[in-house]
Amino acid sequence: MNWTMLDTWIVIAGVLSACSCSVLGNFLLLRRMSMMGDAISHAVLPGLAVGFLLTGSRSSLVMFLGAAVVGVLTAVFTQWINRFGKVDEGASMGVVFTALFAVGLVLIVQAADAVDLDPGCVLYGAIETVPLDTVQLGSLSIPRAVLTLAIVFAINLGVIIVFFKEFKICAFDEELATTLGIRSAWMHYLLMTLVAVTTVASFESVGSILVIAMLIVPPATAYLLTDRLQSMILLSLGFATLSAIGGHWSAMAVPPIFGFADTNTSGMMAVVAGLLFSFAFVFSPRQGLIARFLKPKTN
Repeated sequence: MNWTMLDTWIVIAGVLSACSCSVLGNFLLLRRMSMMGDAISHAVLPGLAVGFLLTGSRSSLVMFLGAAVVGVLTAVFTQWINRFGKVDEGASMGVVFTALFAVGLVLIVQAADAVDLDPGCVLYGAIETVPLDTVQLGSLSIPRAVLTLAIVFAINLGVIIVFFKEFKICAFDEELATTLGIRSAWMHYLLMTLVAVTTVASFESVGSILVIAMLIVPPATAYLLTDRLQSMILLSLGFATLSAIGGHWSAMAVPPIFGFADTNTSGMMAVVAGLLFSFAFVFSPRQGLIARFLKPKTN
């Protein structure tokens, strides 16, 4: 197994995407809205397809904005159905994302006939091809996806740092947030906008599968190990980084053991994230299975 600069760029793209998702996923988890990331990642398909049909380009700004708008509308429609239709939030989420996903599949097949578009790329990504599309920054040649994901991660991290208190209070008690003068609805839609933009930015390089995994699994792993939000965020970023690095290494090293040439890198990154969660689920000092089994029973 030879590690080259191409592998380094692939890992950097995976780390940036995973960390961009994980830093937001902590607040989705605390708000019990983890599946909103899943909903948005599927529901943005109509925006992607419309962008393709209008511009015929996979790198079009119109496509990006269209998908981001549809992602935000997913959150808006879900809240609207939940509040005014008196429908359970999980059910309203299912109604919105399945309907939009179905429309998106129809449109994306039409877009694939009109332009060079592989629908499978939307689901599985093409992170292995990230180093092939580069932009020149001075004397440096940087993959376009890495630059985009770096900007998205910086924006996500910056917004979380600036509005950390507001996000924290809204995550634990929206009524208290309203009492303190915090516009909880605005914070909700700001978070949903960031999730939508992050999802769209990650689609082409890593696909929706890794986006969903990194929005949920690293924060859930960190949640098992700490009760402090700051520590939870830092741990989730660490687990996201380990998942990206370990996933790419595993995609190169593991398949030959079983007689295969290679496997999907994004998929292996999600697998490693799942393994880290399983380890924490079993061995967490306070919430792990072993700790609960050994805990003295009280009458």
